Amino acid sequence: MTAPPDDCLARNDWICGDYLSTRRQILLDAVGQHVQLTVVSVGLGLLIAFPLALLARRRRWTRGPVLGLTTVVYTIPSLAMFSLLLPVYGLSATLVVVGLALYSLTLLVRNILAGLDGVPAGAKEAARGMGYGPMRQLLTVELPLAVPAAMAGLRIATVSAVALTTVGAIVGYGGLGNLIYAGMNAYFKAQVLTASVLCVLIAVAFDLLLLGVERLLTPWRRAGRSPRRARRSRPLAASGRRT
Repeated sequence: MTAPPDDCLARNDWICGDYLSTRRQILLDAVGQHVQLTVVSVGLGLLIAFPLALLARRRRWTRGPVLGLTTVVYTIPSLAMFSLLLPVYGLSATLVVVGLALYSLTLLVRNILAGLDGVPAGAKEAARGMGYGPMRQLLTVELPLAVPAAMAGLRIATVSAVALTTVGAIVGYGGLGNLIYAGMNAYFKAQVLTASVLCVLIAVAFDLLLLGVERLLTPWRRAGRSPRRARRSRPLAASGRRT
C-alpha cells in the first residue's frame, strides 16, 4: 500500500495552503473582477430604480405597472436572462452588468418607494410650512428619512448580486464564479472551496460597509437610542442602591 502524497494539491484536499500561495494572483484578479461587476451592476440598478420609484410615487397610476414589471424581470431565470441579452451585448462584461442591474430593480424600487411612503405626514407639512418647494422637500426631508428602508433594499440587492455574479462564468465574466465552475469541472476541491468562501466574505464585507454608511447617514437614529438606554439603566442603578 503506497503512502499518500505529502502535497495537499496532489491529494486534492478541500483545504490547501499551497493552493493559496501558488494561485494568489489568480485569486486576486478573480476577486477584483467580482467586486467590480457587483459594484457597477448595483450602481446601475440604483440609477434606474431611483427615478422609477419617484415616478411610481408621483404618478400613482404607474405604481402597479412599475412594481409588476420589475417583479416579472426578477423571476426570469439567470440563464434565460443572459440569453435574451446576448444578441444585444454579446459575450461581454456588459451583459453580466445589465443582467444583474435588472435583477436588483425589484428590491431597490420597492424599498425606496416604501421609505418615501413612510415619511411622516407631519414632517412634510412642516417643510411646506417653512416654504420648502417640492424638490427641496424631497432632498432635505423625505430622502434622509427614507434612508433606512432604501439602504435595507440596497444591502439585500448587493448581497444577491455577489451571489449572482458567479453565473456570469457562462460567458467568461463571473469573477470567482469562473474559478468555481472550472474547479467543479476538474473536481478541484481546494479551488471550489476557496472561491466559494471568498464569495461569502465579499458579501459580508459589502453588507457591513453599507451598514456603516447607513449609520453615518442617519445620526439621529443613534441619538434617539441614547435616551432609551439611559432610562433602562436608571432602574438598575436604583435597585443596586437599595441592596
